[in-house]
Order: sequence, then C-alpha cells, then structure tokens
Amino acid sequence: MPKKKKQKKYKLKTYKAAAKRFRVTGTGKIVRTKGGKGHLRRRTSKRTKAKLASMIVVDSAGDKRRIKRMLPYMKQYKANPPA
Repeated sequence: MPKKKKQKKYKLKTYKAAAKRFRVTGTGKIVRTKGGKGHLRRRTSKRTKAKLASMIVVDSAGDKRRIKRMLPYMKQYKANPPA
C-alpha cells in the first residue's frame, strides 16, 4: 500500500511594520507606543514629552482583532520573534 503524502502546512507571514509597533504584556494585553516622537519636540513641554514615552493599552475590539490577524505568532514570542 503506498504511503500518503503529508499535506504541507503553510507558515503565516508576519506584518513586520505591526511587529515593530505592538507587543503583548505578560497578562496578554496588546500595548503600543504613541507617535509624534520623531522630531520637532524642542518646543514641547517636559510633561508632554514624558507622556509620549508611556505605553498605551489597545482597547478597541476591532483594532485588537486586526492586530492579531497581522501578527499570528505574537503570543508565542512576547516581544521579538527569534532570528
């Protein structure tokens, strides 16, 4: 009797731009940083600059769903996937 060929399981591709922007906390929440930190921050107050440094939890259910679709292996590797 001939052996059956195994069905090849395809790897899902990670959206690299999303992988650089989002990460998962230990409790499973998706967090992101704020934008607007690239340049032109000379005149902004210290308080505003400090607020830009903090991470924000993604609350919207639709955004969470979209991020999970873009990052299929996010839960396996908390911050960065192995090289």
